[in-house]
Amino acid sequence: MDWIQQWQSKFNKQNGVASLVRTGGSRHTGLAALPYRNIHVCTLIAALIIWTMWSNTALMLSTVTVSSNRIPAAFNGFRIAQISDLHNAVFGEDNAELLQILSECEPNIIVITGDLVDAEHTDIDVALDFAKEAVQIADTYYVTGNHEASLSQYDELKAELENTGVVVLEDKAMQLEYNGDDITLIGLSDPSFTLKGDMFGEVPAMVDTKLRGLIGDKDNYTILLSHRPELFEAYVNCGVDLVLSGHAHGGQFRLPFIGGLVAPNQGLFPKYDAGLYTKGDTNMIVCRGLGNSIIPIRFNNRPEIVLLELIAE
Repeated sequence: MDWIQQWQSKFNKQNGVASLVRTGGSRHTGLAALPYRNIHVCTLIAALIIWTMWSNTALMLSTVTVSSNRIPAAFNGFRIAQISDLHNAVFGEDNAELLQILSECEPNIIVITGDLVDAEHTDIDVALDFAKEAVQIADTYYVTGNHEASLSQYDELKAELENTGVVVLEDKAMQLEYNGDDITLIGLSDPSFTLKGDMFGEVPAMVDTKLRGLIGDKDNYTILLSHRPELFEAYVNCGVDLVLSGHAHGGQFRLPFIGGLVAPNQGLFPKYDAGLYTKGDTNMIVCRGLGNSIIPIRFNNRPEIVLLELIAE
């Protein structure tokens, strides 16, 4: 029987199959174990597919607190609900799930930081229906993203948003009043409205010039709504206190211990993909967003609503 064992050993080596395994005194060939291995692999793949499908539609709420001695005492506990990059996505009938979470947050204001619609498969009615309900929850402020810059119906979208009561901030600053005090709220239009692409690196300088003209009273705490997190250095240089941003989609595919894999205008392993970033006196919150666009699926990256609370020191 030695020749049989020799032949089987040679076969196993050539085909990547384990040789004879002894378990409890019995003998089982690696060939017999193959179907079980296949079952385990198929089960794992199926579970991964189901989990990925679920995690692309299962909303999550991330809470963040930002404290500063520049925040007026009147704004202590002020709550801002941020959504970004909806891309015409719908969560529940007429976005009921999304609106319910926003309502339960009991925000003082809601901010939308760009890409409310998707330029590739546009349905502005989805955006408008959402906006009509959002303004019933809290005052709502909106800035554009790169997809609005590519949208032929943008003027119509803007007019209808304003008709619903949404405040559209296109390179504008305003005073946000609360409990007898105020802070400065600034909204930047997406750079793509002015420059298509940035071959010569002009965007940071353009944003710097705009911001310096909008900030005004530097004694006021300043919140900036801007779609582009990759311009963080420009925001820091202009002395903005807090930036609320999106655009990066959380890096689309989030890898354990690494973070996001790819983001628009940042490429592979983006520096600013999700969460809170701090440099000097400037904080930036990057919302992972809600929808998808060119890449139609997320991995390990649930759609996110951010609830921010200001703490006066």
